[in-house]
Amino acid sequence: MKKRIATFIIVVLVAVGIMAWSTPGLLKSVRLGLDLKGGFEILYEATPLEKGQAVTQESLTRTAQSLEKRANALGTSEPEVTTEGTNRIRVKIAGVTNEAEVREKMKEPASLTFRSAYGCKAPAENAQPKDKYCKVELVGSDFVENGASVGYDQLNRPVIDIKVKDKKKFAEVTKRLVGQNLAIFLDDTMLSDPTVQSELTDGKAQITGNYTLDEAKQLSDTINLGALPLKLTEKYSQSVGATLGKQSLEKTLQAGIIASIVILIFMIAMYRLPGVIASFGLIVHTWLLILVFVWANFTLTLPGIAAFILGVGMAVDANIITNERIREEIRNGRSVMSAVKAGNKSSLRTILDSNITTIIVGTVMYAFGQGSVKGFALILIIEIVLSILTNVYFTHYLLSLLVKAGLLKKTKQFGVKESEINAL
Repeated sequence: MKKRIATFIIVVLVAVGIMAWSTPGLLKSVRLGLDLKGGFEILYEATPLEKGQAVTQESLTRTAQSLEKRANALGTSEPEVTTEGTNRIRVKIAGVTNEAEVREKMKEPASLTFRSAYGCKAPAENAQPKDKYCKVELVGSDFVENGASVGYDQLNRPVIDIKVKDKKKFAEVTKRLVGQNLAIFLDDTMLSDPTVQSELTDGKAQITGNYTLDEAKQLSDTINLGALPLKLTEKYSQSVGATLGKQSLEKTLQAGIIASIVILIFMIAMYRLPGVIASFGLIVHTWLLILVFVWANFTLTLPGIAAFILGVGMAVDANIITNERIREEIRNGRSVMSAVKAGNKSSLRTILDSNITTIIVGTVMYAFGQGSVKGFALILIIEIVLSILTNVYFTHYLLSLLVKAGLLKKTKQFGVKESEINAL
């Protein structure tokens, strides 16, 4: 009995101590989205770079991926880039200090080129790579879409396999440059300068070097996404001031705090000491969600907060189902210990069934949704998993400790009157 009480006290104190110590830092580390932090939103219309070409879904998706990669390279926080319809891309960037500069950089066409020193003047001693390799041999559009991939050589070292559209052109270039470097540039930044080993006539090549796997993947992605496949025209833009975002966050937090207090009061008033344990489980659940947000570097938005509130509601439902089953067992004449065991067991399947169903729905939303829909679905799924861990297994464990220790042995401690038992 004493061991169980000591275990209960230690678990609660350790949990409270960790939460009290870490929560201020976690709250400061949460990354806020455009609607909460402020920033700007741009809607682009995409058109082909060359006449006679069409805007395909593949080229639109590749352009969106390239924009997102470029926004990340600029140091912006969690850009949200989504395609709309057949020829539009929407970009949302939060926490931007120089909107004009970022906007200009976003629509600048990135130029992926393969360059050689063939026919170039002898460079100065301190010349930049862009001056050394003056002749453009290949451009981004010369490569097969998504034609770059990571492979391994005979010594299991990472290499980059590439494919080009025009085999004859590639054969001419490689034949002329055998034994020379063919440098890869994104704009004027040299990414790599592999040496051409032999003439290549099948339109395929392998870039080798002392690459790590991450470096090989990055170079492969750059070749696939380096150049914007489409021309972008800005059709619409909207700025969200930090003040408006801050007001949205403050109002949302106020509503959430008030709702949480009401829920905790309801749980304690309705279920007495088990309600206190359930309320503690909800607090741990909330802390764990914030911890996941920070560790996974997620961005918190208003749809995310909506998913969070919905998840808390489902967590409350789980506690209500468990406590009501326990009360039913007590009313049917079972002892408190027997009622708790039976109530926990019978409620577990119901809770898991309902939560797994919601996870399936959330997975479908995440798979087929975009933008805020994806964010809502992801947070909802994480919420449910944490809810099962904290508001089912963790609270069941704490409740069982108190029951087995003999601190919960009266029916009124569960909100059940003696007259209700006798009446049955």
